[in-house]
This record gives sequence, structure tokens and C-alpha cells, in this order.
Amino acid sequence: MLSQACEVAYGEGIAGLVELAGPGAGLTRLADVCLEDLTETGDCAHIALQWDAIAADGKLFTALLADLMLMPAGDQMTVLSLTGTYWPPPGPAGAEPGQAIVRRCATAVMGSFLDSVACELAHPAGTA
Repeated sequence: MLSQACEVAYGEGIAGLVELAGPGAGLTRLADVCLEDLTETGDCAHIALQWDAIAADGKLFTALLADLMLMPAGDQMTVLSLTGTYWPPPGPAGAEPGQAIVRRCATAVMGSFLDSVACELAHPAGTA
């Protein structure tokens, strides 16, 4: 489920990345998704994850290193959060994108990822 959520989030983020980083972003692909085993700390469940996307030339394009957490928030609610670092794509001609662009990219891609995870948690495959 989490690998698929990474794929979906990256795929949905490509359109925005093309707009912000140039047409080369459309030639990228999610190359690797690594998920660690579930761990618990107190009443919080953690899964460490990392993904790397590469450009057509094989160089690193974007990456995410994060901790996905689930915590109880009352009797019938759960908090889903993501804390980590997102390495943005390079700007046109190797220029670094501005901080606002970096935040916009990261927010869009991570929002899509969390939406996919939350949807799967609320409506697991194979359940009515």
C-alpha cells in the first residue's frame, strides 16, 4: 500500500514539477522506494521511508527521507503525519529553485501521498 501511495504521489506531482522545473521533469521516474519495518514508540506507530526519483540521465532528481506516523487522537480518530526532508528538483539550467517553489513542490507531493495513505486506511482494499 505505501509503495503504491509513493508512486501515486510522485505521478501526481510530475505535472506541477514540469511547470516549476521545466519539461525535463516529465522525463523522470521514481527509481526506488524503501520502507522500513513498522516500529512503535509509546502510542505512536512509525514507518521510515525513502524514495528517490531519477532524471533521464540517471542523476538524482528528487528524494524524500521521512517518518510516517500514526497516533491515536481519541476513541475513534487517528492522526496521520509525515516528518522528513524533501530534496526538490533542480531549477532550469541547474539554477536552484526559490524557497517558495521548493515548499510548493514538497507540499503538493506530500499532500498527495498523505491523501493516498489516509484513503487506503479508511477504505482498505477488499473491504466493503
